[in-house]
Amino acid sequence: MRQKKKFFINKIKKKPKFSIITVVKNDEKKISYTIKSIINQSYKNFEFLIIDGKSTDKTLHQIKKFKKNINLLLSEKDHGIYFAMNKAIKYAKGEIIVFVNSGDLLMKNSLKIVNNTFSKNKDFQYVFGTVKRHYTEDTIIKHGVRPKRLFYNFDFATAHSTGFFLKKKMFKKFGLFNTKYKCSADYDLYYRLIIREKILGGSTKKSEMVGIVQKGGFSSSIGFFGHLKEEAKIRLDNGQNVIFVFLIYLNAIIKKFLKTL
Repeated sequence: MRQKKKFFINKIKKKPKFSIITVVKNDEKKISYTIKSIINQSYKNFEFLIIDGKSTDKTLHQIKKFKKNINLLLSEKDHGIYFAMNKAIKYAKGEIIVFVNSGDLLMKNSLKIVNNTFSKNKDFQYVFGTVKRHYTEDTIIKHGVRPKRLFYNFDFATAHSTGFFLKKKMFKKFGLFNTKYKCSADYDLYYRLIIREKILGGSTKKSEMVGIVQKGGFSSSIGFFGHLKEEAKIRLDNGQNVIFVFLIYLNAIIKKFLKTL
């Protein structure tokens, strides 16, 4: 059996508060941008893990420039982004996990802001941090937590992995990303935890920006109807009424059509 290619670079001496995980494959131009934003955090009690999908360009060369700041680099072939994310969770030792994938970044005080939010709200199991999201034609600010929007709409506007900080014990209790979903396993996680299991959480203030999300990425290649079909499946798998799912599916298509006009 072929050995996994692991690089244990800098083991952390104490249990970290945060585990920051970056998943990447063939992104030599943007990976340094992401790494710098992480290692320059003002709050230092975190570990940094990078899961590389066996890049064939110069991504690994760029990563190794920062080897003193990386606690684990694992480079091997996998079956997709959610497989890589699940793999990273098993290695993570932090109390709170956040995914900052290649091309995205954390603002300098992100961990400090989120740590303060958790400290003030001891019963929170998750925190959504405000993020700026770049799309092809525009940029929007995603902020707050609105469970009703998640329940009634496909476009859960507050959700993005770069701004979603979740206690690791929630993965242990309710499961990892469901890898049968190709582009929306994060959507399934939000729905499963927030709607079905009703775990408690909150958000940073709108003015407390924690991250910037670049346009593109794997999910952007799927297309509107690909996402819609998979998210409908997620709702049905999580017990939503089939007629209700059909109605919000239809509503999403109408909104898309009107927006196009």
